[in-house]
Amino acid sequence: MAEHRCDWCLGSPEYIAYHDQEWGKPVFDDQTLFEFIVLESAQAGLSWITVLRKRDGYRRAFHEFDPAKVAAMTADDVDRLVQDVSIIRHRGKIAATISNAKCFLKIAAEYGSFSKYYWSFVKQQPIINQPKAIADVPSVTPLATRISKDMKKRGFKFFGPTICYAFMQSTGMVDDHLTNCIAKNHVMQGEK
Repeated sequence: MAEHRCDWCLGSPEYIAYHDQEWGKPVFDDQTLFEFIVLESAQAGLSWITVLRKRDGYRRAFHEFDPAKVAAMTADDVDRLVQDVSIIRHRGKIAATISNAKCFLKIAAEYGSFSKYYWSFVKQQPIINQPKAIADVPSVTPLATRISKDMKKRGFKFFGPTICYAFMQSTGMVDDHLTNCIAKNHVMQGEK
């Protein structure tokens, strides 16, 4: 029997590895959740493969995605990073990453962790959809809109409903793997 994957990942080895190893797997670790906030926010207006190929650059530029270290970054860091070809050199997105780190830490302090806040929207249980074709996978949902609005109210930038839904997919809050995909129904990972 042939292995099937979601159509969107078939264009490159990086996409396939990301699809098979990460996309749709539940993430409960705060630092990894922050990583995906950074990466998904950077994606706004761009293709995911562009961001994925710059992931190592983001890791270096933003202190291995340590939100406390990122929150302490300054305007001088923004000026420096605008010149860094290893990331997307968009001043607004770079500044938003620093600002979003501060918002992230406030939520973590309020809820005990960002993960507890985030996963509370689905009572700590991922949503397992059953799309048969890529056309069945939405780009936004009412829940993504609700989470996005709440995060924007808390100060997050570059995190609209479409980016939020992509974040939900990348962190496994939503499993949108096609029903015949080899990666469907990942075993839950991480800790609640």
